[in-house]
Amino acid sequence: MSIVRRVDDERGMEALGAALAARLMPAAVIFLHGELGAGKTTLVRGLLRALGYAGAVKSPTYTLVEPYDLDCGRLYHFDLYRMQDPAELEFLGFRDYLENHATCIVEWPERGGAMLPAADIDVFISRVDHARSVQLVANSDGGAALLSGLE
Repeated sequence: MSIVRRVDDERGMEALGAALAARLMPAAVIFLHGELGAGKTTLVRGLLRALGYAGAVKSPTYTLVEPYDLDCGRLYHFDLYRMQDPAELEFLGFRDYLENHATCIVEWPERGGAMLPAADIDVFISRVDHARSVQLVANSDGGAALLSGLE
């Protein structure tokens, strides 16, 4: 299953994140693809706000991971942009994050290579004029269920 949406601005990207949050299942793995400044962290901010998080949402570019304790469970936001080698995920303890049934959202997943599990959803964000084209692709039954209400 695949859905394509046009997003005109930051508010629209946050609204798309909120729509995903409304259908989010525990232990979901979501990969975010797109160039620098495409809106990946903005989408995550909208998702977290919809889940009740009121604090600052920043890209974990330097820390690699930002944990969030939410009423619905734990969510980890990863940014692998600065990783040089997929083996660095082993040192980060990435498997431990998956084992506690937390939701994991990963920016720049291509840098993690085969060290990452399969994503339930891949989100591809690309610039189109002054807007963004966002393609959401379900890769699992859970991912398809998450996207089913967004059509």
